[in-house]
This record gives sequence, structure tokens and C-alpha cells, in this order.
Amino acid sequence: MRIKVIVAGFKGRMGSTAVDMVKGDADLELAALLDPFATEKEVDGVPVFTDKKDLVGFDAQVWVDFTMPKVAYENTRFALDNGFAPVVGTTGFTEEQIAELVALSAEKSLGGLIAPNFAIGAILLMEFAAKASKYFPDLEIIELHHDKKKDAPSGTAIKTAELIREARDFKQQGAPDEEESIEGARGAAFDGFRIHSVRLPGLVAHQEVIFGAEGQGLTLRHDSYDRVSFMSGVNLGIKEVVKRDKLVYGLEQLL
Repeated sequence: MRIKVIVAGFKGRMGSTAVDMVKGDADLELAALLDPFATEKEVDGVPVFTDKKDLVGFDAQVWVDFTMPKVAYENTRFALDNGFAPVVGTTGFTEEQIAELVALSAEKSLGGLIAPNFAIGAILLMEFAAKASKYFPDLEIIELHHDKKKDAPSGTAIKTAELIREARDFKQQGAPDEEESIEGARGAAFDGFRIHSVRLPGLVAHQEVIFGAEGQGLTLRHDSYDRVSFMSGVNLGIKEVVKRDKLVYGLEQLL
């Protein structure tokens, strides 16, 4: 039986790429499309909705969400409350919100995934960075995205920083008497190191973690040049969440 999928935010660049991926997989069925800015009633025979409340009772197993940070939490709760296993690529969740959604999913016995990044290479970068930080505790994260991205730092950068925090003994980096002549020049502080966000047209999604030590340096970098790079991860997420009974945070939890 094919997995029936709702795509929320289908008008956006990631959402439209996800629609193409679902339509191209014989094991998946595009059941509905949701976007508050949609004007059409259907696309290629698939019904289009502008209000998620109209999807209460709808026949689908998975809710794919590529919307906006300000509605992602509410959308994910809605999906869980209505029996749709969420696969969420929208970022901007707080740790408290993620904990609440994990608890709700367990209560509903529904699988789910919130992934800061669906690119396998980005997942590997996070893992490698965490391992390296045990031996190179002095580091900085630089994430670079297109200029339409709403949140900063990126979800990927935050997830990377959290994994590094778990692996690395705390170290306060930089000179004790360091001063910023322009506020924000040193980036955002996290667990003793810094995170920098770059927003420019032409970029898609890129991140590097730069490590420094006496007489040597190490740079880890991942680049997504096209949004299709995320689709293998979204596909994996859709097929895995229907087998599970609890939401997880991070695609690496399903690998």
C-alpha cells in the first residue's frame, strides 16, 4: 500500500521540490497540498487547502512540513493531534517545543521527524564535527544560506553546536578582555564558542566548522548546491516515521 502524504508549504522552494519527489516515487501518493497563499483548488488532481483545519479527518499517513518557523510548531502539533506522522524540515523550534512534541507523539503512538537538515552530507558533517571537537576544542561555526531564510542561526548550526556541546569539555574561547567595536562582530555565543550566519542571494545551504590548535587547523565543510540534495533524506523520513511510535529530532536518529 502506498503511503499517503500531505505537503504543507507546497508553494515554497523546498515544498515544491518535496512535491516532485513524492510524485516520482511509486511507493508514495500525494494526497493533499496545503499553503495559505494558494489560489488554485487542485494541482494535477490533488486537492489544495489553504486552512489546515479543513484537513481534520483527512485520509493520509504523513504530514511533510516546509512552511515557516512561526507556524511550524503549531502545524506539527496539529499533525500529531490528527493522526499524521510529521516529517518537518522547517526550523526555529525551541528545545522546550521539541520536548513537548516528542511527549505528544509518544502519547499518540505516532512516529515523526524534525530534521534541521535532510542532506546526508550535512548529517555526516555534524557527526564529524562532534568527534573532532574532543581533540580540537577551539572552533567556530559559519553557516551560509540564501537571503530569504527567516531564522538565524540555522537549525543545522544549532544542532551541530548541540552535538559539539555533548562531546566537548566546556572551554571559553577568545581573549578574556576581547571587545567588539561593532556589536555582533564576533557572532553568537554558544557554550564558549561562536556561531556566524551569512545571508546572500545565490547561496542554498552551506556550513563549515573551523578548528584551530597550536600550529594546525582543520576545516569541515558541507555544501548543498541544489534543494534536491535534501530529498533522499525527506524520502527516508517519510518511509521510516510510519514504522515508529515516537517523534525524533535529527535525521541521524533514523540512519
